[in-house]
Amino acid sequence: MADPAKSRKKGTSLELAPKLQGLFFTPDGHYQPSRYKVAYGGRGSSKSWGFGSMLAALSASRKILALCARELQLSIEDSVHRLLTMQIERLGLRPYFKIEKTSIYCYTTGSQFIFAGLRNNPDKVRSLEAADIAWVEEAAKVSERSWEVLIPTIRRPGSEIWVTFNPEDASDPTSKRFIVSPSPDVARVEINWEDNPWFPDELRREKDWLYSVDPEAADHIWGGQFRTVSDAQILRGKYSVHSFESSPDWEGPYYGADWGFSADPTTFIKCWVHEGKLFIEYEAYGLGVDIDKTPDLFDEVPGGRQHVSRADNARPETISYMRRHGYPRMVGVDKWKGSVEDGVAHLRSYESIIIHPRCRHFIDEARLYSYKTDKTTGDILPDIVDKHNHCIDATRYALSPRIRKRSRSRRRRFNHMAR
Repeated sequence: MADPAKSRKKGTSLELAPKLQGLFFTPDGHYQPSRYKVAYGGRGSSKSWGFGSMLAALSASRKILALCARELQLSIEDSVHRLLTMQIERLGLRPYFKIEKTSIYCYTTGSQFIFAGLRNNPDKVRSLEAADIAWVEEAAKVSERSWEVLIPTIRRPGSEIWVTFNPEDASDPTSKRFIVSPSPDVARVEINWEDNPWFPDELRREKDWLYSVDPEAADHIWGGQFRTVSDAQILRGKYSVHSFESSPDWEGPYYGADWGFSADPTTFIKCWVHEGKLFIEYEAYGLGVDIDKTPDLFDEVPGGRQHVSRADNARPETISYMRRHGYPRMVGVDKWKGSVEDGVAHLRSYESIIIHPRCRHFIDEARLYSYKTDKTTGDILPDIVDKHNHCIDATRYALSPRIRKRSRSRRRRFNHMAR
């Protein structure tokens, strides 16, 4: 295989974290082939960035057919298409590529990128036995059935399967295959934030905050450690993550804000309801945000200035400031006894909660939001842990009229039955 460094224009660089350099290259700088190249670990490690950069450089150095896959791909937004485009441009290779909405092609080498979901496009995957490289991103979600489809398909001599993921549970098919009991053909590295020479300060603040409030959760999100799935997780089995586009016939949009007290984050959420499902479309999330910077933070969520938004009423002065600075339709949400429990019941009443992949903090909270457990017996208690709830609280505020209506209806039914 040709050295990908030869494909670069003068003045550009193939930036790989040292651990990834050892995965792809021999000590003397030659490409190191292996059937499986695996990088796993926590957020902010640069593994996806590095794999995308490497694949872009390889495709410019020789002709390859690359399958870029994940478990579920409902639109091109779910794929690594945008990441690869960014890397091609960063490497100065843009003039040599034809980049279309759903495909990428290299004029000089004939390399081609195909994007597919393993679960929802199995026939497409099976047709790609000529692929030289299959890169499976966010592989923690890949089922055993999908691996059984992919692995025999990628069978050309010298073909490789690249795998990047943040570990979830030790019993997941991907973790068992590549971490717990890897075959001799697996070349792998564990890579975390401290292995990333370009780890940004914005992520560092989030990491440090989470380690200060919940080291166990931080070890999972940032340290790449396994987190056991627990029956105490409030939204367990209720949510999924994939791209979507809203439609005029959907109910909403609903906007909600939760203020950052002390060291807690400030959050702003945009969501919709359609056919019994809750859709989380956008989030804004900031730590230590000064009040004069909050409107700019909320502007990361489209439409907030034009629509009614509902916020925690514990900070009336903040709501007043926001109303004077571009959010005139913001109102405070009254809380009532049992409002948190009613909100949880309402969230669980949806057929499913669909979270857009860009809402990374909401995804973390959906996985971590839990009931308390008895430390001695392990019994699940009715009390909710007051952590990992800032995006969820903003969503409760956004949906408060619907929650209040539902809770009143439920209580009326209970009172009627009690007579």
